[in-house]
Amino acid sequence: MDNKRLAQLLFPDVTATPEDMEKRFPERDLPKKAEVTRMGPSPTGFIHLGNLYSALADERIAHRNGGVFYLRIEDTDEKRKVDGAVDIIINALRYFNIEFDEGAGFPDDAPNNQYGPYVQRQRVDIYHVYAKDLVEKGLAYPCFCEEDALEKVRQEQEEAKVLTGYYGKYATCRNLTLEQIEENLKANKPYVLRLRSNGDPEKEITFVDSIKGEIKLPENIHDVVLLKKDGVPTYHFAHAIDDHLMRTTVVIRGGEWLASVPIHYELFHVLGFKMPKYGHTAHLMKIDEETGGKRKLSKRKDPELSLDYYRKDGYHPLAMKVYLLTLLNSNFEEWHEKYPDKDINEFPFSIDKMNQSGALFDKDKLHSICKNELSKLSEYEMYDFMEDWAKNNDKTEVLEWLSDKEKMLNVFRLCMGIGQKRRRKDFEYATQIADMIRYFFVAEEIKDSFKFDEDTVSDIIKTYLASYNHEEDNSAWFNKLKETAEKLGFASDMKAYKANPENYKGNVSDIAEVIRIGVTGMANSPDLWTINHIIGEDEMRARLTRFVK
Repeated sequence: MDNKRLAQLLFPDVTATPEDMEKRFPERDLPKKAEVTRMGPSPTGFIHLGNLYSALADERIAHRNGGVFYLRIEDTDEKRKVDGAVDIIINALRYFNIEFDEGAGFPDDAPNNQYGPYVQRQRVDIYHVYAKDLVEKGLAYPCFCEEDALEKVRQEQEEAKVLTGYYGKYATCRNLTLEQIEENLKANKPYVLRLRSNGDPEKEITFVDSIKGEIKLPENIHDVVLLKKDGVPTYHFAHAIDDHLMRTTVVIRGGEWLASVPIHYELFHVLGFKMPKYGHTAHLMKIDEETGGKRKLSKRKDPELSLDYYRKDGYHPLAMKVYLLTLLNSNFEEWHEKYPDKDINEFPFSIDKMNQSGALFDKDKLHSICKNELSKLSEYEMYDFMEDWAKNNDKTEVLEWLSDKEKMLNVFRLCMGIGQKRRRKDFEYATQIADMIRYFFVAEEIKDSFKFDEDTVSDIIKTYLASYNHEEDNSAWFNKLKETAEKLGFASDMKAYKANPENYKGNVSDIAEVIRIGVTGMANSPDLWTINHIIGEDEMRARLTRFVK
């Protein structure tokens, strides 16, 4: 076979060489320990928790030692493309404070975008350079098999209970003569370009996974497709060339790609490239409510897989990152507890400490971390967070509340325990916070019922309002509550009540609870005197008067 002639027949317009590509995309000038990582999503418009999980690992690995984290759009499958998907990806990750150093989304002439274009369909000419080179070396060939014929072979393989695929005796185009190929080309028969695999079914490769450790896998024996009929590369071919030319040093990707390692191992070898370090992440798992066992988070079953879920409900980006870091690195939680005030970017993130088995997504644990992280914010930081969330999600009612900034700051000071010995840890995420503080702005429906009948409730409220003085401090206000208790046959002294409870209708705390439910709709709330002063006397009286007979 005259491979050079074949290469010229298949790629008559390709004049560049692999050496030209090496000059066009030189080695990066980076510090000694710096790593280059990438995120390579398909532009489907759906970005999920697993993407954020891997992106956070990529970003930390790259930025620990002055490396580069870039975005590459892998759009070789045109059918899956969604308009605006690149912006969706960038904006979703930006919400969680994960920024790229270069790549798709940056202007083409940006000074840091020297390894572009970063969209694979814009790099077809580059892939053809390497495809032509492989043909010249006898390592790739055109395949004219039609889909019906391939499907028939697959069925025969299944019936014979042998490995399915295009290999060995089943690779019917592998041994076509140059004359046969020329005849097919003259007849304008469509073709794909396949790798001429040198794999041995009896041999294994030893692959060192950066997360899972040493793994033995069978050599690739399939003559996999390199270029599709339209000349666009497959994922396998494109990613090998791109990772080399963009000088990627570490690839963090989902565990489902582990089965593709033999193909990638062979591709890097035949292309003459050094293989980057691969780390295959554990699947994000959850406890199945029906079976009680673990299962993978599912796009169909689990709305919490989508990042939009967390943006719309308003999960604080720092809390999300803290939670994911506890899943990514086994020693992060201990470090964060030891240094609670340190920037989490100071944590010495390590691939060696990444989870090898399924990482269990625990929403209760996430909410616990949210409470802890949000309790560290100032009232001003909380205000800004809620304002951003409300604006980005068209929460007109919350924006109306926020328009009275001083009132909202007072709400946060009270509900977060700012100025007290110990901060409150009640806030989890924006939707829950808005629901929690709603009673400061709207007379709520009663969530907790009164312990007493309507007549008793009415008497308590009338007596309380008759003596209420909005100018009195907290101590004087509480003394008035005691006076109300005594007038209505309730104990004002808790010791006396505990000694002889049968002598009283109840105690002063019962009086306070009636007022609290009447004002807030709930039996439990922060300091009631402060609530009264935040909502104002007129509003407080209006709410309580509803229950006076």
